[in-house]
Amino acid sequence: MHLLIIEDEPKTATYLKKGLVENGFVVDHANNGQDGLFLATTGNYDIVIVDVMLPLIDGWTVVKQFRESGKSVPVLFLTALDAVNNRVKGLELGADDYLVKPFAFSELLARVRTLLRRGQTIQPELLCIADLEIDLLRCKVSRAGMKIALTPKEFSLLSLMARRHGEVLSRTVIEEQVWDMNFYSDTNVVDVAMRRLRRKVDDPFDKKLIHTLRGIGYVLEER
Repeated sequence: MHLLIIEDEPKTATYLKKGLVENGFVVDHANNGQDGLFLATTGNYDIVIVDVMLPLIDGWTVVKQFRESGKSVPVLFLTALDAVNNRVKGLELGADDYLVKPFAFSELLARVRTLLRRGQTIQPELLCIADLEIDLLRCKVSRAGMKIALTPKEFSLLSLMARRHGEVLSRTVIEEQVWDMNFYSDTNVVDVAMRRLRRKVDDPFDKKLIHTLRGIGYVLEER
């Protein structure tokens, strides 16, 4: 699942992104309403999380213009404004849910999952490629009935490839989506992680699912 967080408070944004990534989500972040609105309307997200008090363009306006653009992606408001009229305003502008700060991350995660199950952009909770099964909600992986223990980064990498199975992913895309590296890097973090993932997911089995296209990237598919 691909999420967008529009939140200007650095600690809150970092806390949310870390928690969501650890639970298998791919997360983008904008720290002002203008950039957030651009990403929300041009990107392909499964849910958008929006703070109300934002610089440049406030959250109310972001959601209003987002809905006017024709987007039906679920929206969750985060705000310290807990008055009933503020909640009503958010819902009337097109938000699907409203969470008042401060909040427990477990509650936010539950609401995100509920919105994803309810929304129009729902993806399967269980992804299957050949005999490989990935439970996105429970962060569990098995192949041919055998459980496979992955680190959080390995699970994020595998789930990214599974959601986009059959699509060749460049190292740059993988670095951006899994490690949040939005800049040029000459490290081999992707290749090292891919070797470790292959040892667990592919090496014990005859049929290989992770393939390398030399000079291009990696793809997860049955051949």
